[in-house]
Amino acid sequence: MINIKKVLITLIAVALIVCLLKEIITIYEKSPTVQTSGSVLSNTKIGWGVKREKDHKQPDLGQKNIELMNKYEGLAMGNSESKKVYLTFDQGYEAGYTAKILDALKENDVKATFFVTAHYINTAPDLIQRMIDEGHIVGNHTPKFLMSGNYINIKC
Repeated sequence: MINIKKVLITLIAVALIVCLLKEIITIYEKSPTVQTSGSVLSNTKIGWGVKREKDHKQPDLGQKNIELMNKYEGLAMGNSESKKVYLTFDQGYEAGYTAKILDALKENDVKATFFVTAHYINTAPDLIQRMIDEGHIVGNHTPKFLMSGNYINIKC
């Protein structure tokens, strides 16, 4: 025997789902399409490096580099008026010291920046997660050094 109450509830549920899907499709169709293309990217070479200064002054990063750092909220150099030291580590491979370094930083409530390679991320994900969890900055350290727009291959 057919239960009329169950049939009505099922029909109402299906009708609600159809209405909801129709609304979702309408919203999707009204949302603007964002065109993406590699043609908007610049392949202009920008040398990265510092020009050393005398008398312990901060080095000159170059105007174009400063503009890019400001535009993308990058970190390159600290405030010359502030008496702070920025502690950084290059992590191209794991030799068993990183956990001890993280322990020492944590014990002394010190934050650092770890520049890591893709190889390091793939082979030490637990240490990467610990760096993040403990409030350190994790940055990209490419296995290629960019010097005057030319690549010098370095194996890490």
